[in-house]
Order: sequence, then structure tokens, then C-alpha cells
Amino acid sequence: MAATSVCAAGLSSSFHGSWGASFANGGEEYRMLARSVPNVRVAKPIRMQPMMGNINEGKGIFAPVVVLTRNIIGKKRFNQLRGKAIALHSQVITEFCKSIGADAKQRQGLIRLAKKNGERLGFLA
Repeated sequence: MAATSVCAAGLSSSFHGSWGASFANGGEEYRMLARSVPNVRVAKPIRMQPMMGNINEGKGIFAPVVVLTRNIIGKKRFNQLRGKAIALHSQVITEFCKSIGADAKQRQGLIRLAKKNGERLGFLA
């Protein structure tokens, strides 16, 4: 076992092998080792694109009607119509919550529940 001590010049060791000098000075062993290692390039990792679609795309009892309507009237007009329907439904939920005295947290929970039900039924296909 090699003994190690600390002196004024830094860390010193009782091991005095030749491998350190040959690698540090670019000796033959270093050149042979450098030649034996293949030149490997590491590619940048591929990042998946975030999915913005509905996980229930094409599922649900109303999905075929929704897809057919979107294909007939066009995607832009369909999204405008869908946005108006969602806003109207949120207003109905808000008015219902006001009439029964539900707070904002309960109202938000009902809106989230409506969205989940819409996904399951296929309205958001």
C-alpha cells in the first residue's frame, strides 16, 4: 500500500511509477491508448414534441359526429364554434353555482368535471 503525506508543495505519494510521467508528457503509451479508442461522437438527445391533442381522440359516443362536423365546416370555424359553446356552458355552470351559493373552488371543480365528461363523451374529439 502506498503511503501518502501532505507537504508544503502539496500532496505527495511514495508511489513513483512511470505511467504518470509517460501520460503527462505525451509518451508512447498515451499515443497507443489514444489510437485504440474509437472516435465517438455523442449526438444531441432527441426531445419528443409535446402532445397537444386529446388523449380520447376518436373515442366516445359523440366523437364521429364531432369529427364529421369539423370536416364539413372547417377546423377554424369549428374551433370558434366550440369555444363559444364551452364559454356558454361555463356561464351556465357559474349561474348555477351562484343560485345554490357555491364558492369559486366548487365552481372550478364543476367546470373541470364538465371538461372530463366532454372528453369521455367525445365532444372534444
